[in-house]
Amino acid sequence: MEGLKKGTTIQSLQVGMGIVDLIAKQGKPLKFTDIHDLTKVTKSNLYKYLNTFTQLGILYRYKDSGEYVLGSRLIEYGMSAVDQENVIDRITPYLQEINVKCSSTVLFSSWTHNGPMVVKEINTNRGFNIGAQKGTLLPIHSSTGKLFRAFMDEQLIREWKEKEFMQLPPERVSELEEERRFILERKIAFAREPLVSSVSSVSFPVFNFKEKLLGAVTIVGFSELIPQNEENELSHYLIQISKEISIGFGYRATAD
Repeated sequence: MEGLKKGTTIQSLQVGMGIVDLIAKQGKPLKFTDIHDLTKVTKSNLYKYLNTFTQLGILYRYKDSGEYVLGSRLIEYGMSAVDQENVIDRITPYLQEINVKCSSTVLFSSWTHNGPMVVKEINTNRGFNIGAQKGTLLPIHSSTGKLFRAFMDEQLIREWKEKEFMQLPPERVSELEEERRFILERKIAFAREPLVSSVSSVSFPVFNFKEKLLGAVTIVGFSELIPQNEENELSHYLIQISKEISIGFGYRATAD
C-alpha cells in the first residue's frame, strides 16, 4: 500500500512467519533442533513462537516424535490459496466431464495431517449416500487413501498411516501394502465398498511439475457402475484423463 512506510512493520511477526515459511519450504517434519539450526532464533524465543503457532493451529506437533509440520488452520488458508491459484477452477471442468461420463459422484481430495480430505464434490444425485462429502477425511483403505499412501512422502503420512493401520486386521494391512506396488506402477486405485454397502470407488492421482501429488480424483457410485480393475473400459478412460489433468499442471507423463 502506497501510504505505508517501508519501516512500519512488526519485526516479531516477520520472524514468526519466517519460521512458518521455513517449515513449509523444507517439505518434511522438522524437530526443534532442526528449526533452531536453520533459523538461529534463540531457543527461548523459538519455544514461544512454536508453542503459539501450535496452539493457533498454524503448526502441528507430532506427539511421538515432537516434529513440526504445517497445521490444520492452514488447511483453510491453503484451500483459499488453491482457489486463488485457480487449481480448483482448472480441475472442475474435468470433474464435470468425468461425472457425466461415469454417471457417478466425483470428488477431489487434498492432503492434511489428519489424512486426505474432500475439498470438491460434484454429485448430481443428492439423495445418494456415498459416505463422503466436502470436508470428509477418507480412510487409508478407501481408493483415495490408497493413493495418498502410495504417493505421499513417507515422513508426512507416518502418523496417519500408523493410526489407520491400528484399526485394521493384520491381513488387511498386508493386502494394502501388496496393493501399493500396483498403484505406484499403474497410477490408479480401486476400493470395493470401503465406506458404505453397495458403494465402491476408483481414484487417480493429480501430479504437479515437481511430480508431487496435488490431490486425488475419486469416482464413487453403485458397485456395479464402478470398475474394479484396470482392464475395464472406464478405467482406460480414467487413466488417460489422469495424465491429461496432470500435464496441465506441468507434469511430464511417461508412456506406459
